[in-house]
Order: sequence, then structure tokens, then C-alpha cells
Amino acid sequence: MRLVLQLVARLLLIVALCLGAATVWATFDAYRSVDRATAASAQRVAQALQALYWRELLLRSSRAREHLLPVPEWRTLDTMKQISPGVCVEFQPAAAFEKPLCGQSEGLGKTPPRWFASIVPTFLGSHAEVVRPVSPRAAAAGTVVATPDAAAAISLAWDYILNVIDVALLMAAAIALLASLAIAHTLAPARTIVTALQRMARGHYRTKLPRFRSMELAMIGGAVGELGTRLEEATEQRAALTRRLIEIRDDERRALARELHDEFGQNLAAILAFANTIETSAKQKSDNVVAQDARMISQATHHLMASLRDALKRLRNPLPEELGLEASLVNLVDSWRSQSAARPTIQLDLRGDLTDISGPAATTAYRVAQECLTNALRHSSAREISLRVERRAGEDDALLIRVEDDGGGDAERVAQSAGFGLTGIRERVAAAGGSLSILPARGGLSVAATIPLAA
Repeated sequence: MRLVLQLVARLLLIVALCLGAATVWATFDAYRSVDRATAASAQRVAQALQALYWRELLLRSSRAREHLLPVPEWRTLDTMKQISPGVCVEFQPAAAFEKPLCGQSEGLGKTPPRWFASIVPTFLGSHAEVVRPVSPRAAAAGTVVATPDAAAAISLAWDYILNVIDVALLMAAAIALLASLAIAHTLAPARTIVTALQRMARGHYRTKLPRFRSMELAMIGGAVGELGTRLEEATEQRAALTRRLIEIRDDERRALARELHDEFGQNLAAILAFANTIETSAKQKSDNVVAQDARMISQATHHLMASLRDALKRLRNPLPEELGLEASLVNLVDSWRSQSAARPTIQLDLRGDLTDISGPAATTAYRVAQECLTNALRHSSAREISLRVERRAGEDDALLIRVEDDGGGDAERVAQSAGFGLTGIRERVAAAGGSLSILPARGGLSVAATIPLAA
């Protein structure tokens, strides 16, 4: 999952938790606000009745105090204004058949759903009535009792929650959207860094990154740039060392070829001459046993000399230095074709202009083709082998060598092989700045090498 999506998902989870907490708080506050409204209504009505009580007491001082209350004038429009919606107030001691004076509760908020009306009282409890004395200094003045309407309280709470939730949802959506855009904008340079790392994985180590505003991303970009520089330096050093090793190995091969030609070649020629002399002398003396032994020595010597010639062909200077790449590849395929008619069919496909390819690139291409053909012929039961050499001109001037066979084989196992032949061509291709791949083909294996000609 992408990092941006992960951060946005976590942000939405946090917003949802905050929204849930806000809903719970709004429910509790709205439900308990009725208690506050009840207490305030009782206090306001008590203060209004206190003023009426003292006025009646002063104006009608001849009357006994017990006859002052209840005051008939208290049920007025001004008293109604002191009572909050959903609250009922009564005066005690109450007159006969006197009903509580209630605030307006019809149309107060929206009708809450049944589940809300049953859950809220269960968790938050019921509302208590509020009692306030009319006059703290005259207990006989009576008291005011304010009682909240439970249904009105729940309706008020539900209406308050709906208003709060609407605002909270809009804020949550706005926060989530703006924060998501901010996160996406902040992490946008990460794609540039990933692209640079992918280019480095393909061998383009000098990948310049822009300067990032974020300190952390700037540090990562600097580390990636430094890593690319070090990888390029290490690759160049390794390529130079590999080229030097190949030069030393080629010098050793030429020295070994000279030694084999001068020492073994001359000795084998001498052995062959001695065997021919012995065979001739034995025929003259009619000694068939000695003549047959000498003939067997001659045959063995011829076989050794043929093997020596094959070894000298592989050890001597590469043919591209003498014949050119195209002619040397044709000669290589013809030499394999001429060895035995029972060998698999070898198809040679040359594409592009190969005439001006020389030096290390030509030698590397020839060695890769030689080694791949040798492996296909000796280590598989292929019936058909295809050697394709193509020059890809243009901006990326490179040489593609591909050898395919239908002899089966496990591409993964071959790719992990540490054989001397594959190791050698890997080193040559790497020293030339190219790449080598071993993949399964239709019925067999495909070995492909790309050699840049500008290297």
C-alpha cells in the first residue's frame, strides 16, 4: 500500500475518532444543558416571586402573612418569559387545582429516533427537579419547584447533536481533504527519489535530484546522490580492474599458446616421426606386432596434435583482431558446422553495420558468442541453435549478442552457476559496461549480452 494512502487512512481514522468523541461530548452537554436551564428557570421565577411577595407585604400590611401567598398575580406573561422551553414551574404551597406553569415545548427540536430516546437516559440518567425558596429570609413565602420535561430534554439534545454533527462533519471533511492534499504534496518528492533509485538500479548512477524543501527529504536526496557517486566510482574501478585482469589473462593465454606450440608441438612432431620410422622399419622386418604398435602411437599422436590445434585456436589472439568481428563470427560458426554433420543446426543472423566494430568491444562480442555456442553444443541436447548479433544504432549505440537453443535447461540454475566460462563472459561484459541476462526460451535457454560501443 502506498505511503500516501496509509497516512490518509490513519488521518481519516483520527478524524473519525475525534468526531465520535465530539458526538459523545455534544450528547452529554446537550442533555445536561436541560438541568442548567431548569435551575436557571427556577432561580429567575423565584426572584420574580420574591419581588411580588415583598410588594404585597408592603401594600397589604394589614393582612396576615399566611394570606399573602399564593400570590395570584404570579401567573403572568412576564413570569412565562422567565421559564426556559421544556421546563415546568409550580409554586408551593400550591392552590387547589393549580397547574404548573410550563415553557413552550411544542415543536422544540426534531423528534429523536427511538434508539436515541432509550439509550441516552440509560447512560446519562434522569433529570432532577430544582427547588428554590421565594425569599431566603422568609421561609413562609413558599418555594418554586422547576421540573424538566424528559421528552423535551431528549428532543433538545437530539437537535443540538444534529447541529453539532453537521458542523463537525463539514470540518472533518475539510480537514481530511486539506490534510490529504498536504500529505500528497509533501510526499511527492518521494516519487522522484524512487525514480532515481530505479535509474541507479539500471546502471545510471549519476542521477541529479532537485533540492527538496523538507530537511528529511533533502537528507535522503543527498544520501542517494552520494550513493550514486560512490557506486559509479566503484563500478569504474571494478571495470578498470577487470579490464586489467583480462589483459593479464590474455597475455598468459598467448604465452601459454607459445609454450604449447614450441614445446608440445615439437615433441609431438618428434614422437610422430619416431613412430613412423619404427613402423617403416618393422614392416621391412615383417614384424607386424611392432608395426601395429607404432601405428597406434601415430594415431594417438595425431589425436593429441588435433586437440593441441583446437586449444591453440582458443588461446591465440582473438580472430576479431585479425579478421574483424563479422568475418570472425562467420568463421566461428563454420568451424563448428564442419566438425560433424550430426551436430545441431547453427543459424547465424547478423544485423546492422559491424565493419567498424573493433577493439575490446569486438573481442568481448566474439568471446561471448564463442562461449555460448560452446556451452550450447557441449552441455545440451539442442537440435537448433541461433546466434544473432545486432548493432543498435542511434543514441544508445550498442551491440546485442543473443544465443538461443532448444536443448532444455534450467535458466535459473544456469544463471547462478559459477562455472569458469560464464564467469569469464560476465567479467568481460561488465568490464565493457554492458549487461548479461540468462532467460528461458522456447524449449531451451536464451543468453543475451548488450555491449555499449561507446565504452
